[in-house]
Amino acid sequence: MTPTTTNWIRLRRGCRWLAQGMGAVYHRIARAVRERLTPLRAAPEAGMATAEYAIATLAAAGFAGLLLVILRSAEVREFLLGIVQRALQV
Repeated sequence: MTPTTTNWIRLRRGCRWLAQGMGAVYHRIARAVRERLTPLRAAPEAGMATAEYAIATLAAAGFAGLLLVILRSAEVREFLLGIVQRALQV
């Protein structure tokens, strides 16, 4: 055998060993993922309430921002001031 052939054989053995080691790592990761996903499959709608609360919170924040922009406008400010002045005159 030539030195190049010997190196090639060593490289193939090393790759095979690495592939076997990576296979074991893959199987450990796959098993851990399966263990974590199994309870989720049992109750697929367990997180729905949290997601709905998050969407409702975002909608409320957007609506509050819109109201803030509207109430800061000059027309609305004058309208509200007129209502208050008329109420105080009575």
